[in-house]
Amino acid sequence: MRRVLPEHQLGVVVYLTTPPRSPERVTNRRLRYMHPASHKIRFDLCAFSIIQETVARTNRPLTPRNEPVQLTDKVIIVTGGGHGIGRALCQRFAQERPRGLIVASLNPDAAEEVAKEVSGIAITGDVCDEAHVKHLVQFAEERWGGVDLFCSNAGATVKGGAETPDDDWQHLWNLHVMSNVYAARAALPGMLARGHGYFLQTSSAGGLLTEVGSAAYSVTKHATIAFAEWLSINNRRAGIRVSCLCPSGVHTDMLDASDPVHQFLQSHAVTVEQVAECVVQGLAEEKFLILPHPEVADFFAAKPTDYDRWLHQFSRMKEKWDRPRKQRPAA
Repeated sequence: MRRVLPEHQLGVVVYLTTPPRSPERVTNRRLRYMHPASHKIRFDLCAFSIIQETVARTNRPLTPRNEPVQLTDKVIIVTGGGHGIGRALCQRFAQERPRGLIVASLNPDAAEEVAKEVSGIAITGDVCDEAHVKHLVQFAEERWGGVDLFCSNAGATVKGGAETPDDDWQHLWNLHVMSNVYAARAALPGMLARGHGYFLQTSSAGGLLTEVGSAAYSVTKHATIAFAEWLSINNRRAGIRVSCLCPSGVHTDMLDASDPVHQFLQSHAVTVEQVAECVVQGLAEEKFLILPHPEVADFFAAKPTDYDRWLHQFSRMKEKWDRPRKQRPAA
């Protein structure tokens, strides 16, 4: 049975599909469109004129893109910039000659040391405090006229499952989720007014997959990605870009050599410099997911394909990690 979609539905589809290049591509009196997720959507030919008029009226690309992201002469804020990945990001960004670079950290000595190295400005404070995040953005606006790239990188972890104390749950929630909300509240209005801006939010492979050794870390890093998705979807057409950095094992102080899970991560860990280089490339390509470990993409792709099998495999891995290691007999 032939079916014509209501005009209000066609208006939505215009922004999700690409019109055919020529009328010759219309066959058998049916008009075909291809959805980005490769789902074929068909419309009656009589709807063609409505869609053409809508596209002509908008007179703009269906998915507008800015020029490739260049960090030269940009204003950048990096939280958690005194150590680990944050420090490497500051060092790598400095090579691009930004106009302004703020190194934000809880540790004043570490912030000052990195800021001196990269010719940046150190600001000490806690990103769990919204007033501090507002101060970072206000400082950048007053000194350089705005923020081009806000990197929410501060993070921490605690071991444990459901028994983890409420205070630890709340701390990781504030650190991994609310700090990103505060950054958006503070920086987004100015970015929207200028028509461009970028948020880089550091999550984890544990946010895409899981972290079997820490329920609070896994849950809050999942939430980091969820907020980043929302931020991207709601502001993409206004010129705002969002990326999520999701590394697996990285050679930082967060790797605990006594933890069986971390021992596994250590076996294929990358350096912070490699992560920073991957970030610069990912920003230039405007990738939402920045994955320094290619295998994470494979694990993530397998998750929705067969969720139960994926859960079973991770359960077996956890069982293996929990198994006590046999002591070698003394020689």
